[in-house]
Amino acid sequence: MRLALVGVSHRQAPVELRERVAVGPADAAALAGELADGCEAVVLSTCNRTEVYLAASDTTSHLVERATASLLALAPGDADALAPLLYRLGDDSAALHLFRVAAGLDSLVPGEGEILGQVREAFDGGSTGPLLDRLFRQALHAGRRARVETAIGENPSSVPAAAAALAQQVFGDLGGRTVLLIGAGKMSELTARNLRSRGGTIGAVANRTIEHGMDLAEQVESTAVSLADVPALLATSDVVITSTSAPGFVVDLAAAEAALRSRRGRPILFVDLAVPRDVDPTLSTIDGCFVYDIDDLEAVVETSLAGRRAEAVHAEHLVAVEAERFREWQASLAVVPAIASLHAHAEEIRVGELAKAEGRLGRLPESERKLVESMTSQIVAKLLHLPTVRMKEAAAGTDGVIYADVVRHLFGLGEEEQSSRDR
Repeated sequence: MRLALVGVSHRQAPVELRERVAVGPADAAALAGELADGCEAVVLSTCNRTEVYLAASDTTSHLVERATASLLALAPGDADALAPLLYRLGDDSAALHLFRVAAGLDSLVPGEGEILGQVREAFDGGSTGPLLDRLFRQALHAGRRARVETAIGENPSSVPAAAAALAQQVFGDLGGRTVLLIGAGKMSELTARNLRSRGGTIGAVANRTIEHGMDLAEQVESTAVSLADVPALLATSDVVITSTSAPGFVVDLAAAEAALRSRRGRPILFVDLAVPRDVDPTLSTIDGCFVYDIDDLEAVVETSLAGRRAEAVHAEHLVAVEAERFREWQASLAVVPAIASLHAHAEEIRVGELAKAEGRLGRLPESERKLVESMTSQIVAKLLHLPTVRMKEAAAGTDGVIYADVVRHLFGLGEEEQSSRDR
């Protein structure tokens, strides 16, 4: 069995080309089904990559050609621009690549958490057989190990994630904490998702036009209000996330002081993601106010990314070990037909010799006949044990095929297994 991978990713291609070959889970599963004519197929498509994995008893070059054609067919008008940017990997290299992808080592942000679920979804939707089933299960195992045994995914890797982590540091458990979103753009949406995943509740979404805030409010199970409602809502908000395009301060000193008086000492965390800033920076001088702007959070992200890159070194070692395990398993497939033929040949001889002695064995009591059967089976098993072990050990290196050929020649196992290996 051979393994081939053809793909395009953020490392080679701009988003204008990547989006042309991007497919959703249902379409990825459908494409894998179309490719599964005589081979195993999985299609992995994310915002950063689209990859086709094929496995079959075929030449690697033929599988690569087939996978390449399937990718280029997704964007016929851009095929000439896309073709030079495709990467093509086979067997060991393809397996190592997938293990790195699952561990978050090939992501734009090292250790990003979404990719493991995306690999699982592609696997579930694929048309797999023995090789791709083993490959993807082991890749998922490697990805989980990278997250459990290293800190590659622990620190916040984006400004929204850093904002949520900061809120948790200030308040501890975010369960029961109320969040006020000021602004209904993408940054507010991502920050809201991160806060909700940590237990926070979105109390309201304030926007210049309520209609524009209603979509986000519906997503986060909240209520849309206008910016005029912000001063009153500050009194009941523990965390305030601002991300508007307003030319001046949306939250000023007077509003914050009034809110703190009614909160009776309970602090407020202001996370200002806007440029220009939404929150008057002088709020940081008031007891009970914690104010962080976009520069503060970007510094946190850069520090944490540096930590992730350091942890990536440990994850790379872990992934390499898992890839070597898969390589040894795949290599052992080359000697499996020879081992099976050798055992079948020996069993055929054993059964044949017992049949020749049936005239004498037939006069034995049933218990003694079973003893003869057992003894001859044990003799065959012991004779074949060491050759079997040696062939499996050799398969992990470069001598596996040689050992298999020698066994076929010495025992006259015929040409059927030879042709199976050549295919």
